[in-house]
Amino acid sequence: MLNYNIQNYAQARYMEHSDAMGKFQLSIKRLFDIVFSLVGLVVLSPLFLVFSIILLFSNGPIIFKQERIGYKGKKFTIYKFRTMSVDAESDGIPRLEAERNKYLTPFGSFLRAHHLDELPQLWNVLKGDMSFVGPRPERQYFIDQINRETDDYRFIYLMRPGVTSYATIYNGYTDTLEKMLKRLELDLEYLDNRNIFTDLGIIIKTVFSVSCGKKF
Repeated sequence: MLNYNIQNYAQARYMEHSDAMGKFQLSIKRLFDIVFSLVGLVVLSPLFLVFSIILLFSNGPIIFKQERIGYKGKKFTIYKFRTMSVDAESDGIPRLEAERNKYLTPFGSFLRAHHLDELPQLWNVLKGDMSFVGPRPERQYFIDQINRETDDYRFIYLMRPGVTSYATIYNGYTDTLEKMLKRLELDLEYLDNRNIFTDLGIIIKTVFSVSCGKKF
């Protein structure tokens, strides 16, 4: 893992990055995404039903939808089980993870703690908006903040966003601009070195971390 130093980041901001995955591996990666997202949606459908029934009796929609920026800089709608009260961002100002946590509902806290709120993203993977492994998709509001510090975010658009990522495992969720820049550095390291086996390793580490109750 890279040793991150925010003061040194500016010196390396003009480095060029390229995708280490060739067309063949990208085809295998996409086939994997299609097959296992479809299997996941079928196998986990009883869980989807139970969660939907519980959320049906709470104040608000079952599924939380939000616009994110993904592959090739295109907008898409990400899906999650709703974990927060409907007034979490009623003023229209996007908030970071730590600020949003105070709006978590009791059931939402359970879903978030076990990362079960992410399950509807299987649909995003099946559609091709996302992959199982890739940089976490961000909102334009926060991308604009990152772009004020560096122009390297453009390389993120070479990849489909992921349900999990190398950066998520080692950097967790981002709640400061400094952590956003560290996440970007780790995502670019992944881009420069990724292959099918690194993806498999990230998936295994994610499953292990979630099973052990690790907080991202």
